[in-house]
Amino acid sequence: MRLYEICFSPTGGTKKAADILAKELGGEIFSVDLTDSKTDFSGVSLTAEDTAVLAVPSYGGRVPALAVKRIAAIQANGASAVLVCVYGNRAYEDTLVELQDTAKKAGFHILAAVAAVAEHSIAREFAAGRPDEQDRIQLTEFAKSIRAKIAADNASEPAIPGNRPYKKSSGAGMVPKPTKDCTACGICAEQCPAQAIDRADPKKVDSSACISCMRCVAVCPHSARKVNAVMLAAVHAMLKKACAGRKPCELYL
Repeated sequence: MRLYEICFSPTGGTKKAADILAKELGGEIFSVDLTDSKTDFSGVSLTAEDTAVLAVPSYGGRVPALAVKRIAAIQANGASAVLVCVYGNRAYEDTLVELQDTAKKAGFHILAAVAAVAEHSIAREFAAGRPDEQDRIQLTEFAKSIRAKIAADNASEPAIPGNRPYKKSSGAGMVPKPTKDCTACGICAEQCPAQAIDRADPKKVDSSACISCMRCVAVCPHSARKVNAVMLAAVHAMLKKACAGRKPCELYL
């Protein structure tokens, strides 16, 4: 069995959760970065003997449309999938069921699903530092349970929460812009999953292409990309009550 870690993680939180699960599932890990705009994902081909940890963040209770498109291009050929959605301690709503449908259309067989919490990619004080040690312990136990299901040759598909049709996508909304500290080094343009930043002039942003993933904010070596302060304050106020209290990781077998 080959183990694939197929991950859409612009700011790293989703990958941290996926890494914990993949490490405990065991074996050599083949990584597929769904944020890489240069990759031809139709060239990614698995077999029925393979298992994939398929991980995405929840954006407003949905799978990012760009991740859906790239997962759909993969040739799964009956490989088993452990679905992972990672959210910023608010709610993941229809993310897992949309990921389930997307994965099945690509040819994956759904073996298990996990909802995990990571630091919110925009309002970073919510779920700060997660996944943390408590999450690591819980996700490690989840992986042991999944491994036991594989060893028992149990191919049953779990019941996954969510609604069909999915909730309406909220769209992008918050587009990071360069500040006066921008040196036009081009790192943000190179790493933008949506190719929304002009490579010739990184100070130019295509707002219609931006998916508000915050990758450019995370990778800028000069901390020179920011979201609008007024909009950020509004997001903080909106999330304060919804994100209160620690939400646990969840496993569906």
